[in-house]
Amino acid sequence: MQLDVLIQGYPGRAVCHGGLGWSTVALLRGGGRTALIDVGAFGVRKPLLRQLNACGVAPGEVTDVVLTHAHYDHAVNFTLFPNATVWIGADELAWAADQPPGFNPLPELYVKELSTSPRVTRLRDGDTILPGLTAIAAPGHTPGHLLFYLTASDLPVLFTGDAAKNRAELLSMAVHDSDDHAASVSSLDRIWAVWRKVPGTLLIPGHDLSMRLEQDTPVYVGERRASISAWFNEDLESPELIDLCGGPAAGWLTDKARAG
Repeated sequence: MQLDVLIQGYPGRAVCHGGLGWSTVALLRGGGRTALIDVGAFGVRKPLLRQLNACGVAPGEVTDVVLTHAHYDHAVNFTLFPNATVWIGADELAWAADQPPGFNPLPELYVKELSTSPRVTRLRDGDTILPGLTAIAAPGHTPGHLLFYLTASDLPVLFTGDAAKNRAELLSMAVHDSDDHAASVSSLDRIWAVWRKVPGTLLIPGHDLSMRLEQDTPVYVGERRASISAWFNEDLESPELIDLCGGPAAGWLTDKARAG
């Protein structure tokens, strides 16, 4: 299988707007299948389409959408891929469909569509989706959250979704958002056990850069890229670029915040 990370997850959230912490979207191709692992929320639709176009993939050519869990920032965009089989955990979907509307990360109408659509296939621990792609139960963040472990590649790849959102959670063995903290810690143990099985295994988290282990320490693969363009000036021709990755513009933002 060929792997491309289309949307690079970001390990953060805005103080006033929860939409900053966008999630990872990955593309797998091989064996006649074109699959997306998670699909993101509304805010990534334009960059997701650009990335698919750059890979020569039209939305109608996506054969599979594989969801780690039902939260809006991972699941909403399944509607953009009309010919895809949608894969999601049976326990996850049953739990999500049973939740009343409220101020939570579940998109009620999208969950309703998932729970009734004939193109949705429900998964359980150990099920095989694509050739060499296996579901692994990892509850805690949500009751039916799944990992996906790919062995049909030169080296294995582990997609952790929000069972391990970022490097900080992997190292601290503590999760920031969880429906069941004890279950989340057990799932982190399971992630580490799978990750350590084969040297060189690539781990792709829900909200961070991809990582490999070097001397049992997670090391990033690639560089983070994220910024915001904002109009603080008096014309539209002079936007300010706010770097979210620790560059000079990030220092500018800090100075501005102090001045404010």
